[in-house]
This record gives sequence, C-alpha cells and structure tokens, in this order.
Amino acid sequence: MTDSVAEGAPAGPAEIVAGRAPEPGRARFGPVFAVVTAGIVVVNLDLFIVNVALPSIGRDFHGTNLASLSWVLNAYAIVFAALLVPAGRAADLIGRRAAFLTGMIVFAVASAACAAAPDVWILVGARVVQAAGGALLMPASLSLLLAAAPAERRTGAIRAWTSVGGAAAALGPVVGGALVEASWHWVFLVNVPIIAIALIAGLRVLPLDRTTAHAAEVRAQARPDILGAAVFTVAIGALALALVKADDWGWTSAPVLGGFAAAAILAALFVYRSARHPAPVIELHLLRRPLFATATAANVVFGIAFGAMLLLVTLWCQDVWGWSALRTGLGVAPGPLLVPFWAIAAGPIARRIGPGPVAAVGCAIYAGGCVFWRLNLSLAPDYPAHMLPGMLLTGTGVGLTLPTLVSAAVSAVPPNRFATGSGIVTMARQVGIVLGVAILVTVLGAHAAGSAALPAFQRATVVLAGAAAGAALASLLLVWAARRERDLARAAGGAGEDAPSPARA
Repeated sequence: MTDSVAEGAPAGPAEIVAGRAPEPGRARFGPVFAVVTAGIVVVNLDLFIVNVALPSIGRDFHGTNLASLSWVLNAYAIVFAALLVPAGRAADLIGRRAAFLTGMIVFAVASAACAAAPDVWILVGARVVQAAGGALLMPASLSLLLAAAPAERRTGAIRAWTSVGGAAAALGPVVGGALVEASWHWVFLVNVPIIAIALIAGLRVLPLDRTTAHAAEVRAQARPDILGAAVFTVAIGALALALVKADDWGWTSAPVLGGFAAAAILAALFVYRSARHPAPVIELHLLRRPLFATATAANVVFGIAFGAMLLLVTLWCQDVWGWSALRTGLGVAPGPLLVPFWAIAAGPIARRIGPGPVAAVGCAIYAGGCVFWRLNLSLAPDYPAHMLPGMLLTGTGVGLTLPTLVSAAVSAVPPNRFATGSGIVTMARQVGIVLGVAILVTVLGAHAAGSAALPAFQRATVVLAGAAAGAALASLLLVWAARRERDLARAAGGAGEDAPSPARA
C-alpha cells in the first residue's frame, strides 16, 4: 500500500507497478482470478514438474545420489515456507499488487538460472532464489483475490485458489514428463513465457491498493522479521539434513545428533523471537485461535504424507519399473486430476457438517491408497492393478483434505490478516513436505533401485499411511476447535477485530 499520485497526474510505469495510481472501484473478480492463477500455477507446477525431472537431473549431473538431489526439492520448500509470512507482511507494506508482480519477476529470472545451472548445488542455489519469488507472490495472490471478491464469495474464492494448485498438480507430471523428454532444463524455462504474459495482463487488471489512513498505519509498522525467517530456515534445514543423512552417518553419530539438537535449539529461539518481535514470522496470537491452530497442525502432518508420496511414486516408476519421464508423468496424473473436482464437491459438505469430518475422511482415504500400494506393489510393472487404484485413492484424499484445511484456517482469521493467515497455513504444509521428503530419503536409504527396492518402498508406504492417519486424528479435532471458537466468539460478543469468529470451511 503506497501513496497515490496527485489527482489528475499521469501514472508512470513505476507508479503503476507500485500501485500508486488511484483505483476507481473494486476490480472485476474474473480478470483478477485469471492473472492470479498464473502465479499459483507456476509456483505449484514447479513442485510437481521437478519431482518428475529429478532422476534425469541426477543422471545429467554424473549420478548425483538421492540425498543430494533431495535438496533440489527441499531447499525450495524450506525457503518458500520460511519467507511466506514475512512476504505476506511485505505485501501489506508495499502493496499486494507490487508484491505479486515483483515476486513473478524474481521467479522468472530464477527459473532461467535453474535451467542454466551447471551442477546440482548451483541448481539448489537458484532454487532458493526461485522460492523467494514464489513466497512473495503467493500470499499476495490470495489477498488480491479476496480483495476482489464480495464478502459472500470469499470462502468460494479460497477454495478456487486452492483448487488451481490441484489442477497444476495434475498438469505438472504430464507437462514435466513431456519436457524432460527433450531436456530437464525445459521444466524451468517453461515458467518464463507464462510469467511474461501474466505480467503484461497484471499491469492492466490487478487492483491498485487504496491509499487510506490504515495504509499509512501499516507502513508505519515494524518491518518483517527477516532474522527470524533465517533462524526458521536453518532450523528446518538442520532437521532435514539430519534426517536425510541419518542412514549414511548413523542415527547416533555426532553430526546427526548435532543436527537434531541444533534444530531444537533454533526452533526454541524462533518461538522466543516470534513472541517478542513486533512483526514476527508467526503471530503467535493467531495460534491461540483453536480452529486456525488445529487446521495448521493438521496441515503439517498431512504435508508429510503428501510430500513423500509425490517423490515415492516418481522414483518407483522411473528407477524400479524403468519408465520414461513422460510415461511416469502420465501415470502420476490420474490422482492429481481428481483434486479440483473433490475440492469443489467438498465445499458444500464441509459447510453442512463442518471441516473436521470432511478432512478426516480425506486423510483416511489417502491412507487407504498407501496401504493399497503396500499390499500390491511388485517389481513387475502392472500399472492398472498395482499403481492406478492407489493414485485414485490418494488423489481423492488430497482433494478432500487440503482445500478443506486451508479454508478452515484462513476463514478463522480477521480479514486484515488474510495474507498472514494464508502464509502461515501454507508454510505449515511446506514444512510437512520438507519433512516428508527427508523421511522418505531416510527410509529408502540406498535401496531406491534394484532387488532391495520392494521392501524399502513397502516400508515407505507404511510411513505414509501412518502420517495420513495422524492427520485424520488431527482433523477430527477441528470438531472440538469449531465448538471452542463459537464459545469464544459468544464470550467476546463480537467485539474487536481480533476476537475469534466462527469460521466456515
């Protein structure tokens, strides 16, 4: 939110991007949704494309092992998670429009750098920059969408925003597989033209931030806690490193135990800093809202199962069955294709019976898919009998669970905290994905291919099913949390913007 230009004065390019030109009224929802969708797509598409490309990247970089390759995924996810909330606050400070467009530019430049990377660690570094751009545009995207939506359509807008990520998940494996057939470099270059078109359209249709007394008040607030974000990044990175290297170094080795200890100490420091900083990464008072806190915790646990599954299926199809990247992408696609349909169908059900039961059923179905794989995977390729049913079950579970948990969490915070709330809940899921990938690498060890692959992957599917079952239990607690939220709202009498209010999923 920035100062407006003088009335009647023409707005130059800098003023347009920064949101300094006056806004005549509420922007039309459709065009804003179309532009915002492009940002959501490139961020989510990159996660799923890179999963499919990982084996090809490893072969191109002289057989880089899985533990090192996992950082192509985890470096992105960790930095993305750590910067989401500071980026949401930055969007409040500089303007949602400026934050979104700047994030898109950073993401495009970093994507080109990823494509040009000569080795795995330069690729990891470029992914870090890419994650920073993604973190800046994501919370701003939801905030722009909610600002353009009438109040009665906001819950639907949240679900639509989440469902686009599911659609990108469906396209990601197929598009990624097709691009990898030419070269893995194209999985990053594909972002550049999408972003270029979105930037041109965004300059014309994205709403400009209004200049109000509240905007000046927001600008006067403390700057985002970048040091806190760095502490959080190192804490999650230390935990992921200890998990990934536990098989090589030994669970009781000094480096692994030191990694766990460092993660615990830094996590405690992060909480301490968040409690005292005027603009923390996580506003701890939001976690005192029962519905928001419970949905966020469930997101972390479900993220473990979700993140590990994506990599597990890719490794199984390419390294065990020997499939091409394109065939793998086509094999993965049926599950994600179901996500947007179930996300839409879950909305009316969640409004009628509450988000807890819907998310819990989704988690249970997801766990059922993992159990199916445990019982049916075999070294002889048989996709219809041994892989497809598990993909359909896990896709159904994701569609019922993720949009429901996100909607329950974001709807539980005040409107002026939508960007921060969406940042925290997305951050929670990303932390879960990082832990899921790290745990999968640990469980598989050096047995991701060859005759020892089957028992290793069977153990991994049991871990995934266990994580999904844990998320189901956490989701059931939403029933209690919603009841507690209503009690607090009645006690507060609706006074104050921070008084908890009943949320609708």
